[in-house]
Amino acid sequence: MFFRMITKAFLLQWKKMLMIAFTIALGASLATAMLCVMMDVGDKVNQELKTYGANILVMPKDASIISDLYDVEGEENISGAYLKEDELGKIKTIFWAFNIVDYAPFVTTDVLMDNGREVSLTGTWFNHHLELPTGEKLDAGVTSLRSWWSIEDGQWLNEQETEHRDVAMVGKALAEAENLKVGESLHVSGKNADKDLTIAAIFDAGGDEDDQIYVYLDTAQALSGLEGVIDSIEVSALTTPDNELAEKAAADPSSLSIDQYETWYCTAYVSSICYQIQEVITDSVASAVRQVADSEGEILNKTQLLMMLITILSLVGAALGICNLVTASVMERSQEIGLMKAIGAQNPAITGLILTEIMLTAVIGGFFGFLAGIGFAQIIGHSVFSSSISVRPMMIPIVALLVAIVTLLGCIPAVRMLLGLRPTEVLHGR
Repeated sequence: MFFRMITKAFLLQWKKMLMIAFTIALGASLATAMLCVMMDVGDKVNQELKTYGANILVMPKDASIISDLYDVEGEENISGAYLKEDELGKIKTIFWAFNIVDYAPFVTTDVLMDNGREVSLTGTWFNHHLELPTGEKLDAGVTSLRSWWSIEDGQWLNEQETEHRDVAMVGKALAEAENLKVGESLHVSGKNADKDLTIAAIFDAGGDEDDQIYVYLDTAQALSGLEGVIDSIEVSALTTPDNELAEKAAADPSSLSIDQYETWYCTAYVSSICYQIQEVITDSVASAVRQVADSEGEILNKTQLLMMLITILSLVGAALGICNLVTASVMERSQEIGLMKAIGAQNPAITGLILTEIMLTAVIGGFFGFLAGIGFAQIIGHSVFSSSISVRPMMIPIVALLVAIVTLLGCIPAVRMLLGLRPTEVLHGR
């Protein structure tokens, strides 16, 4: 009898049930899309922010005055303080190796031009190809690490194609001051050697780099007599926003308990990645570039908060829609409900019947809403991040729980009305 009554209700009120299912599907789709993006947005936002530069700076201990891991940046390099070039590959062997998306070493020296002007010359990787013992391959360097640089004339240096090593990129300000052109030869004198550099590009960095010359790492090492060593390393890593544990560890990792240490070490906080880099690079100090690291955390937190607010608002809207539709359905069926009460049906049984009908409708609407939400998430992913959004298995129970809660909350006014119906008044049309 119970199931016959449910079937009859669906057949007689299919339009209202369809509207309830559509309302639930709409709320579930928005909630699913926002939650999928929110759970996957961390890596996506971090990946986007990597285009704005490195967030970790590695320097020799003797060239950096550090009060703690976070708050004090390294100073300029001092004589005799260098890192070993042959240890660069070790950065991709740390626990969070896959979170290291790019890095580049730097050697900076002063050189003299033929007119006697002293300029700063920096050697680095551009698109250096690495084949690591782990089997991973990586093209690292400033080509992607400084992607905001604008090439005014010429093209980026390409280590994988250029056989002639004595080539250079010249900053826009220096090129304009000295009237330098792409293709011309530029003679420079370093501490250890002289070089005739062919100008391959004029770049605009929008900063102090516009007065500098950039060359391959080995070229700068030859000019300065610093073969096999480097001044510093800039690292771009995907990180997790800091919390109290990360801040405590940054101040003093030894103050952590064993469980706290394992949690911190196995979480991609910028401090834990810095700590692990220091473990593999001899006599180094790795510190966060605060303006980049802080921006990543703030943008990620605000983005997730926005997603959460949209999710909450969509569910509230769905609950209000369900409330109106279910209440209208109960009002239309008031005589039927009154008759059931008159022949002995108790409030719990009638309430269970109504709720069963609505929950079955919610299951149908929630299922199609979940599928639609996954589609919306992929549209957002490809439109905003140019990549797909991963759907975690935990999304199924989370969305199911939210749909159930929203549906039950939306039914509360209707249930209260149902409990207050008096058979005598309803059956007499009052």
